[in-house]
Amino acid sequence: MRRDLGNPRLLRVMNERRLLDRLHDHGPASRADLAKVTGLSKPTVSAALAGLEEDGLVHLVGEVSGRPGPVTSLYDMNARSAYVAGVDIGRDWIRVALADLRGSFVGRRDGRNLARSTADLALQVRELALAAADDAEVRWPQVACVVVGSPGVYDPVGGRLEFAPNLPGADLVARIRAALELDPVIENDINLATVGEHAYGMGKGKANFALVSIGTGVGMGIVVNGELYVGARGAAGEVSYLPVPEDVGSDREAFEHGSTESVASAPGVVRAARVAGLRMETAKEIFAAAARGDAVAREVVEAEGRRIGGLVVTVAAILDPEIIVLTGGVGRNLELLGRGIERRIGELGPLRPQVVASTLGDSGVLLGAVARARHRAWDLIFEARRG
Repeated sequence: MRRDLGNPRLLRVMNERRLLDRLHDHGPASRADLAKVTGLSKPTVSAALAGLEEDGLVHLVGEVSGRPGPVTSLYDMNARSAYVAGVDIGRDWIRVALADLRGSFVGRRDGRNLARSTADLALQVRELALAAADDAEVRWPQVACVVVGSPGVYDPVGGRLEFAPNLPGADLVARIRAALELDPVIENDINLATVGEHAYGMGKGKANFALVSIGTGVGMGIVVNGELYVGARGAAGEVSYLPVPEDVGSDREAFEHGSTESVASAPGVVRAARVAGLRMETAKEIFAAAARGDAVAREVVEAEGRRIGGLVVTVAAILDPEIIVLTGGVGRNLELLGRGIERRIGELGPLRPQVVASTLGDSGVLLGAVARARHRAWDLIFEARRG
């Protein structure tokens, strides 16, 4: 038996956390209701609520008049007693959002990623974060936790990002820590997008699903039995390195970025379009041309759909997910990609994975980062209360 369970301070904090979790999940409640659902005594609930209210973590939000009977006070968590921040560092864009402890965004800033060094990148993250805080009228010291989504896999021992050839330098994590004056949690951006999809998107209520992101890069997040699966070293889902049965250009590019990413990502779509005779600079232009009915653009998009179809069959064969969610600047175009995906799936055997498009737009990573940051913030708050 653990001896610390007899520690009065620990027991008090455990009771406070239990009540706060209940208010977080279910909203306002009376002391009597909280005692009933938690099994705690009414005096224990009253004492815990008093401590939480004194520190600004809960507040009185209303009263209900019993007929007959005394007036009943209703309490709720104070979602704005602290704030969290999510950061999405992409190849082309940096996005920062501030949210309250219920996950509601209160400020957001997006900016083109113009950094040429880790110092530039950290400074840009800081500027966007402070601007988002200013928009929300939040002082930066009120931010309890920051979660940063980035390409690659963070190695906490070496303090560096692996599998992130597009990010400048090896000291990015230390630079961001210094710039934000907080110790950030660094996670793979696709994993965070998967957390966001599980909490708010097409993966909500699904115990087993995969999210495949196809944009400037290619990646996958995996949920198994309701939990994010990252593998032994955090590299589960690095599907950009799956081999493909076609010419991927330079061997160096395929080695650094992965064979699948070299052909299926947005730059790969642009290269395929140029081979087909289209002079367009971005995948967005190519998909827009296909939507207008351009025959060559449609052929390029169908070929991309076929590549994605091969990828999702591979995913289905290994994971057997309930659904596969497509996201990213390319992947979200399921209306245009669908025919190519379906044809390729039909050619490759009896597996018929359900493929859907994400509805979270460019906010998936931020939503996942905020969800992670909220959980971490509560842990930090209650660690401090334990003393």
